[in-house]
Amino acid sequence: MIENVMIPKDTPLRRVRSFVRRDSRMTDAQRRVLQTLWPTFGLMKEDGMVDFQRIFGRKAPVILEIGFGSGLSLSEIAKQHPEKDFIGVETYHPGIGSLLLEIEKENIQNIRIYYADAVEVLQECISSQSLDGIQLFFPDPWPKRKHHKRRIIQPEFVNILADKLKTAGVLHLATDWEHYAQQMMQVLSKSDKLINIAGAGQFATRSAQRPVMTKFESRGTKSGRAIWELQFARCD
Repeated sequence: MIENVMIPKDTPLRRVRSFVRRDSRMTDAQRRVLQTLWPTFGLMKEDGMVDFQRIFGRKAPVILEIGFGSGLSLSEIAKQHPEKDFIGVETYHPGIGSLLLEIEKENIQNIRIYYADAVEVLQECISSQSLDGIQLFFPDPWPKRKHHKRRIIQPEFVNILADKLKTAGVLHLATDWEHYAQQMMQVLSKSDKLINIAGAGQFATRSAQRPVMTKFESRGTKSGRAIWELQFARCD
C-alpha cells in the first residue's frame, strides 16, 4: 500500500531532489481512495520503464507533471483535454488522495500517478524523447541564498528533462519568486536542447495549461508577488 512506502535509511541522497518530504494527516475519504483506486491509477517506480500505450490503453500525447500538490490543476487540465494522457508525480499523501477523489468524482481516465521522487522516475521509468510535455509549477523556491543550491531547476536536472521530451515537446515552468524565475531563465536559456517559445530572454504569458489558480499561486498573489511563466521547446 502506498502509505507504507518507505525510503531505506542507507539510500544515498541525490544532489538534486524533486521534493521535501512532508508528513500530514489524510482524511478518511483520502485513505479510502488510496486503498481502492491506487491499483488502477498508481504506477510503481520498481516496475521500470513505463509503456504509455499499455497503461492508458491507447496511443496519445503524454504530459508529465512534477509535484502536482492537491491535483486541482492536473485534474482540470486532464478533463479539458481528454485527447491527452497525463502522468503526475508527487510525494505528498494527502495530495495524491485529493487527486484520486477528483478522479473518482469526475470519472477521469487519462491520469496515472507515481508516488516517488521525480528525478528517479525520470531516470528509471521514462524513455528518452517520449514525452510531449513536462509541467513543473511553483516548485519550492528555497528563498534563502544559502539554500539556492537545493532548487530543483539546475543544469543537470534540466538536461534530464530535455532528454525526455520529444522534438518540439514543451517544458512549462511557473513560479511566484522573481529571483527563481530569473535563475530558471538563465539555466534554460543555456541549454542547447531547448528554445524559448516566447523569444530569447522573454517570459511567457499565462498558459491555458494552467486553467485554475493553485494554493501556492494564490498565496503568492495575495502576498503581492507576480507570477513568472516559462515555456521552452525541445529543438534538435
